[in-house]
Amino acid sequence: MTARGATTPPVPDVFDPRLYAAGVPRERYRVLRDHHPVAWQEEPGVLGWPAGPGFWAVTRHADVVRVLKDAATFSSYLGATQIRDPDPGDLPFIRRMMLNQDPPAHGRLRRLVSRAFTPKRVARFEARARGRARALLAAGLEEARAGDGTFDVVTAVTDDYALLNLADLLGVPPADRGLLLHWTRRVIGYQDPDEAAGATGAGTAGAAEAAPTGLRPGGAPVAPAAPVNPRSPAMLRDMFDYARALAAYKRDHPADDILTTLATDAGLATAELEMFFFLLTVAGNDTVRSAAPGGLLALAEHPGAYEQLRHGTVNAATAVDELLRVHPPVLSFRRTAARDTELAGVRVAAGDKVVVFHAAAHHDERVFADPHRLDLARSPNPHVAFGEGPHVCLGAHFARLQLRVFHEEVPRALPALRLAAPPRRLVSHFINGLKSLRLEVPA
Repeated sequence: MTARGATTPPVPDVFDPRLYAAGVPRERYRVLRDHHPVAWQEEPGVLGWPAGPGFWAVTRHADVVRVLKDAATFSSYLGATQIRDPDPGDLPFIRRMMLNQDPPAHGRLRRLVSRAFTPKRVARFEARARGRARALLAAGLEEARAGDGTFDVVTAVTDDYALLNLADLLGVPPADRGLLLHWTRRVIGYQDPDEAAGATGAGTAGAAEAAPTGLRPGGAPVAPAAPVNPRSPAMLRDMFDYARALAAYKRDHPADDILTTLATDAGLATAELEMFFFLLTVAGNDTVRSAAPGGLLALAEHPGAYEQLRHGTVNAATAVDELLRVHPPVLSFRRTAARDTELAGVRVAAGDKVVVFHAAAHHDERVFADPHRLDLARSPNPHVAFGEGPHVCLGAHFARLQLRVFHEEVPRALPALRLAAPPRRLVSHFINGLKSLRLEVPA
């Protein structure tokens, strides 16, 4: 709170995605929580993207939870869920996705797809995920010892760990699994010049050529001269072509996987199935892909906590929730006010964009005692890394399982976590991603 007679600090910018390449702007979030909990943010043009109308930034935990739970007031459908407004011509298309719908339509789709995410099916993946974590870590250590004593845990371990686990659950053929990472990078990394260049250029053609006969995408768009929303129909055509081909294959060759269930039992229209494939491919992959190295970074910065995990003095499942609090994979989500309302004493008009900032809510002293301390035994831990309300992550159980197994196996492979170089972070105000995290391996 501002002391009597002190000047209220100005509203800091938390919109510019380039800020996040240097790390989550925790001090800016603190200023917002303490002095401007619902603060108007300008939305200037940046990185080739046009300016927008601005939005309300919501940073206190209680207000974030209220927005996420109150779908009648704060709609996912009206303007979708990204800060940047979609092109008006794309909005009807984007609204087909469950993520961008409101009850009751959202509930119908969620119930249909939840049949595929059975606890029994997810639990069966534990042994496979554990073997995969061990194999990837062993290969990373071998690479380090054959080289300069370091390895990049993102490119050597966590990218493949998340990708291959998801591909198994979905039922994507082994030869096609690189496509999932390619599509994820294209959609998630579009704000980052490095990621966008790699995803819209040669990487697209290479990914198309990697698909086997019969499941080959229909061709990828040429990189445009100006940015194109990666969630637009033009940029998703190859993914949707693939989804339809894979669904047809599953109908003829059913297996015990989610795509077979969606293609044969869920009662989805073709357009709905395409959107589910998009959602599961991107969200299902990038949640773990961002959270796993983010958790390692937090542990490397807190060696005492890593020792607790290594010696088994804290429960790995509880530790995972604390690591998700400290490094949530999603930084922000947008809603649109469906009617005039008030939030934290601020009048919000119908049609205004309202953006919740998960990473800010996770450090709210009003909810979390000593929030800047990494407490692997923290309980209760009401983080919102998987959302809240009707849109709480459908795959949260699968993500937690993967992260728990991963953080059980890393301490067995590495007696210490030491950074060999500063992490390279994704340029994004949406995903809390790491492009590189290079670790030292003891001789």
